[in-house]
Amino acid sequence: MSTSTPDQPRATHVQVTADALEVTLEDGRQLSVPLEWFPRLRQATKAERKNLRLLGGGVGIHWPQIDEDLSVAGLLMPPARVVTANSAPEVRVSATHHRRAR
Repeated sequence: MSTSTPDQPRATHVQVTADALEVTLEDGRQLSVPLEWFPRLRQATKAERKNLRLLGGGVGIHWPQIDEDLSVAGLLMPPARVVTANSAPEVRVSATHHRRAR
């Protein structure tokens, strides 16, 4: 039995940089989420960060060596946080839409 539905956002590419988790979605959106939000990923080695699997056709991301699991939907709706003047939460989503010539 599958728990994913066709309308769930799906990742096609994931990269962990020195300071962000970057996820490309199948609809073209690109997410960049601060690594600070994920202590296990932040503390992981480069090799551990690169060793990931997309789950459920891209609805989830799993890092087996550090036992970290994230849902793509959860990345689009980050948890509520206390916001101070120096720590405003940041999620960047960009989309490039191309129109076909007719």
